[in-house]
Amino acid sequence: MDVVVIGAGQAGLSAAYFLERAGLDHLVLDAEDGPGGAWRHRWPTLRMATVHGIHDLPGTPFAEPDPDAPANEVLPAYFADFERRNGLRVRRPVRVRAVRDLDGLLRVETDRGAFDTRALVNATGTWTRPFWPRYPGQELFRGRQLHSSQYRGPEEFAGRHVVVVGGGTSAVQQLLEIAGHAAGTTWVTRREPEFSDAPFTPEVGRAAVARVEERVRLGLPPRSVVGVTGLSLTPAVRAGLANGVLARRPVFERLTEDGVAWADGSALRADAILWATGFRAALDHLAPLRLREPGGGIRLDGTRVVADPRVHLVGYGPSASTVGATRAGRAAAREIKALQARSEAA
Repeated sequence: MDVVVIGAGQAGLSAAYFLERAGLDHLVLDAEDGPGGAWRHRWPTLRMATVHGIHDLPGTPFAEPDPDAPANEVLPAYFADFERRNGLRVRRPVRVRAVRDLDGLLRVETDRGAFDTRALVNATGTWTRPFWPRYPGQELFRGRQLHSSQYRGPEEFAGRHVVVVGGGTSAVQQLLEIAGHAAGTTWVTRREPEFSDAPFTPEVGRAAVARVEERVRLGLPPRSVVGVTGLSLTPAVRAGLANGVLARRPVFERLTEDGVAWADGSALRADAILWATGFRAALDHLAPLRLREPGGGIRLDGTRVVADPRVHLVGYGPSASTVGATRAGRAAAREIKALQARSEAA
């Protein structure tokens, strides 16, 4: 076929929408059991009131939701409606194992067979690759360790002391929730957190995306857009700063059997460590194509992989946001259409 799209989150669905309008024969493969992408797995206490702004999927305005509605219900329902309205061909659950070069075509190997295609749009995001840093003594700690992707709500930490590791939005949101139930909390980060009370205007967003885009243009691993813009000073964050919940400490040097310890000899007893340490791009299935640069990332020109123009990454680097994902889907479809027109002309 003309194009295989891997992943049916916002970036993948946007790409499929524009591929359909470009008249390109395509198929979307999604590893999930139903619509919604990573939103299906967000923690149940995450409400729409605290979700970062959601950009519309193309041609389907996102109606203002009840602010108290769970994000892991609202967004999957919106995605499902988008798939139905546009008659998108999404095959699920299909897990992609590898993508290989095959005499000028790309062979997508999955647990449901192989698919041969002229071009590929990869929209696998990051949710399936949570990042767990390594610290000395990690295997000795007798308490509970979990990643923020495994967090299901604050009640399970009642009466416990929890150390939250990480300086991103998820770390702050989960810490603020847990603090109302736990016996105590400690927040540690590698770098001093940066807070911003400036409104997130289109200009601010474009500037942040440009900084991330520069890294992928150089073949370096991308930083997140949120990591570039800093933490928003919402009312909840201001309250956390005022009451000391968001009093940050530098990250510890090692874990002990019953807590954590710093290089200066100080130590802290803890019952649980929540690793809110982010994610990495889920790209292992592309390894046979040898797309990575010496800097560790994949160099892009727009959405097109410089090392192989048949491959486009959407929802990666500068397009790893709801607004960026929609734009990237449009750009990928336009580039693939142009590439095929050139091939046919030749």
